[in-house]
Amino acid sequence: MFQTDWSDGWRGAFRIELRAEAVGLAWHGWPVLPGTYPAGSQWAGREGMDDEGPLPVHRDWQERIGTKPEQVASWWTGRPYSLLVATGVVLDAIEVDDSLGRQAASVLRTFGMPVPIVATPAGRWMFLTKTGRPLRRELAREESVTLHGAGSFVPLPPSPFEHGVVHWRVKPEVCGWRLPESAVVQDALADALATPSQLTHASELVAAD
Repeated sequence: MFQTDWSDGWRGAFRIELRAEAVGLAWHGWPVLPGTYPAGSQWAGREGMDDEGPLPVHRDWQERIGTKPEQVASWWTGRPYSLLVATGVVLDAIEVDDSLGRQAASVLRTFGMPVPIVATPAGRWMFLTKTGRPLRRELAREESVTLHGAGSFVPLPPSPFEHGVVHWRVKPEVCGWRLPESAVVQDALADALATPSQLTHASELVAAD
């Protein structure tokens, strides 16, 4: 996706899209930050990202939390930085693998409770929630489950990755920009863990035959 033959116009359009999204989120009170982008892209320069995804551009990023939208816009004036949101202030993020994410999202839909969900090209889903609640014991034991709280951050759409872009599975507009209680999402994740997926169940039936 990120090839050196991108036209200047296309690069500019992508930067404008990232800036517009960042400013919109900042107006809703989300603590957005500029992040690095893929080292293989022609924009990377000295910046890059680790194997887990983009990192904050500014070393003092925690001191920049809560920056006004006007200043946020200036961060994306020159480069198409990735879009990050700091966690532990306005929101937390519960990160899971795509299999558990799909199951939990299905549980939430069953009860008519959509929540903002972000997905990465690396197969990770992040459920955005209100802050301040630790993981339930059974979730904390799962290696595939990570709580992003104070001192952490997660990427938001349309941040570029090495093999694609971050995208919304459920946009915050669908939820009226209301973040769910963490307990709601954790209950759905716990239910999903306790219920074998249809794929697992089908495999067991084949094995039994």
